[in-house]
Amino acid sequence: MGYVKKYFCAIAGVVLVAAMGSVFVGLGIKWFGGLNVPSQFVPSWVIPIIWTIIYILAGVILVGLIKSDKLSKNLRILFVVNGILNVLWCLTFFALKQTQLGNIVIVINAYFACYLVYALSKTNKVYAAMFTIHPIWVCIASTLNTCLWILN
Repeated sequence: MGYVKKYFCAIAGVVLVAAMGSVFVGLGIKWFGGLNVPSQFVPSWVIPIIWTIIYILAGVILVGLIKSDKLSKNLRILFVVNGILNVLWCLTFFALKQTQLGNIVIVINAYFACYLVYALSKTNKVYAAMFTIHPIWVCIASTLNTCLWILN
């Protein structure tokens, strides 16, 4: 497969994950608005900004890894697993309104987000540093998910 096709597939995968997550979030956003939230909850306008940054970085990093022939099978698998877990969390938490199950999924997601950055650091330290926002954000989100599970 030529580089253009590989770039397209990588970007399409990122867009697909973002779109599917957005659909599932949309299905439960009204329900989410009625939940008891902790007093230190992240302002709602911050969340889509952070996820947009994460998705843009994922696309840039994937394209960069493809361009340099450094996108190993392990990294491809980790990016896919992280995408699946992100969509699965959106499904369980928002669409299915299952805060406890969502909590389990997001903790697993946090582990794989950390592992992805670790694996990236073995290939490209700059990309790993750029993508640390992902596990940091997923860990923050898992803390918020836990609070929502306890409060509701």
